[in-house]
Amino acid sequence: MKKIKLTIQGMHCGSCAGNIERSLKKVSGVKTASVSMMTNKGIVEIEDDVLEEDLKKAVSRAGYKVLKAEEE
Repeated sequence: MKKIKLTIQGMHCGSCAGNIERSLKKVSGVKTASVSMMTNKGIVEIEDDVLEEDLKKAVSRAGYKVLKAEEE
């Protein structure tokens, strides 16, 4: 298990954060996802075989953009 911190662009409200969380949780291997509109950050706990690209695609499907992804 590892944690990834995402910097996300385009959120305007709490509903935006909720939409991103739901999209991230649909990715196979994602255990938890917590997104904050106030900080424009998301913390995702994932299994070791989950690709960073899959997380970025999930955020993109929700209508937002990952500016940076880094392992915590």
